[in-house]
Amino acid sequence: MTIASMPQPTLPAQSEEAPAENVILGVDTHKDVHVAAVATALGVLLAHQEFPVTAAGYRQLLSWARSFGALRRAGVECTGSYGAALTRFLSRENIQVIEVNQPDRALRRKRGKTDAVDAEAAARAVLSGRADVTPKTGQGPAADMRVLRLAKESAVKARTQAKNQLKAVLLGIDPELREALSNLTNAALITTCADLPDADDAAVFTLRLLARRIQQLTAEAKELARRVTKAVRRCRPQLLDIIGVGPDSAAALLIAAGDNPERLASEASFAALRGVSPVEQSSGKTQRRRLNRGGNRQANAALYRIVVTRLRRDARTRLYLERRTRQGLSKREVIRCLKRYVAREIYCHIQPAPALAAPPAAA
Repeated sequence: MTIASMPQPTLPAQSEEAPAENVILGVDTHKDVHVAAVATALGVLLAHQEFPVTAAGYRQLLSWARSFGALRRAGVECTGSYGAALTRFLSRENIQVIEVNQPDRALRRKRGKTDAVDAEAAARAVLSGRADVTPKTGQGPAADMRVLRLAKESAVKARTQAKNQLKAVLLGIDPELREALSNLTNAALITTCADLPDADDAAVFTLRLLARRIQQLTAEAKELARRVTKAVRRCRPQLLDIIGVGPDSAAALLIAAGDNPERLASEASFAALRGVSPVEQSSGKTQRRRLNRGGNRQANAALYRIVVTRLRRDARTRLYLERRTRQGLSKREVIRCLKRYVAREIYCHIQPAPALAAPPAAA
């Protein structure tokens, strides 16, 4: 798909000696089209244009943006979904891509909502420094873990739903069959229902169908869990040596960090990304901090599971809970502190090892 006629603004002729003016690109991403806007380094909007979400459309977008001047930075919305492919394309072209969140709601109420306005806001967010987050690369072990974990969660959810439906069908079947199946464990119940003989009874047919569906989803979930564990061991095996960290929690933490964890400037930014950085909630004589309700909630849940496991199995963690409880903290506040400490420990293990300096050459 190509654009038959693309309106181009009339630009002033530049001499060969004069350097090209720096421009900023902002992109509002969608499923089928991307809307781009170009602004100068002084914040003057030059133009905006719509491009198709195709390989040819990406090249047209880049050529169009570079026709206004030297393009070195671009603000892109939804770098993890609709803008992921464009982000990778611009990065390969040596353009610094910066992740842009949705525009401020107060500003949107004043100016209205259009794709062109959102694209311009993305460019201005980069120009003002309000947007300064380096997006994930979207290519590597973390990206593989993300899709595997997504399929695994879907299989587990569908399996739970099928189990509930099977037990609901059991309530209305023949009393003799119901009594024979009522005292079985879940595993035995599913195996028995899957082996029920073919009959004209709709309830019996449904029980067999649901039981076989559960068996298939269980096999899928086990295979996906095996692949996630293999990916974690290949990427960051040292995470599994930390107390309380299992393959699923390690995968959630690595997915949140991405395949370029060096984009996280410090362990404080890593903690904020996972929603475990303390937030001040002090007023007057009350001086306290509350839980951070932002950040990546799946990574936050992984840290919570790690802390709960340590509270059960780690003696040092239990001693810390007792000491902080005597100091007046609630268990919820203690868990918040522990999640912050675990995030600091995890951060040291996900950062890439520093490259060793080459030894000086002998004279």
